[in-house]
Amino acid sequence: MNIVLLGAPGAGKGTQAKILSDKLSLPIISTGNIIRDALKSGSELGEKAKSFVDAGRLLPDNIVIDIVKERLDQPDCENGFILDGFPRTIPQAEALDMLDITIDRVIDIEVDDEEIISRMSGRRICEKCGNSYHLIYNKPNVDGVCNTCAGALIQRKDDHPDTVKERLRVYHNETEPLKLYYKKQDKLIIIEGHGDIQEISKKVISALEV
Repeated sequence: MNIVLLGAPGAGKGTQAKILSDKLSLPIISTGNIIRDALKSGSELGEKAKSFVDAGRLLPDNIVIDIVKERLDQPDCENGFILDGFPRTIPQAEALDMLDITIDRVIDIEVDDEEIISRMSGRRICEKCGNSYHLIYNKPNVDGVCNTCAGALIQRKDDHPDTVKERLRVYHNETEPLKLYYKKQDKLIIIEGHGDIQEISKKVISALEV
């Protein structure tokens, strides 16, 4: 089964990708990871990507698509895969279709913006050991201090409310239109992303009938 996971940043699709991968024994194809692998590989495609990265420019769609296709051609994807982070736009989804890469199901994990902002802006990371905390859901024993190593807890720039709001704006403008694209193909499954992680995963697995 070939699956695409959609969802705004902070909606928890990465966690659900891992649960699905374990359940279905399918590889997770994360765009960020495979682009980093391509940059390290020294291949012709990797060198093309590197030229854009070194110049501080975003990778054009044709290179991203070639990197994704190269990864999907690997033997571990023969029985299916889980795409996390691709496609991000309708042109990318159309490119997949033109390559005859069949997508069987598209799972959209839906969480409202206010909840996402609360989830992400409340995160704190230990600057020494990297342990993660949350001001509401996983408080440290002492405010601002890591339970494990007593390091200072900091808020990453990516988790600042203004940054989260901008990432959500980009998602709604560029990626959310994919819901209608895949709905027209009768492939879209919408899952309510509030609540317990395991309960959400049960809904996802049930929707896939696996």
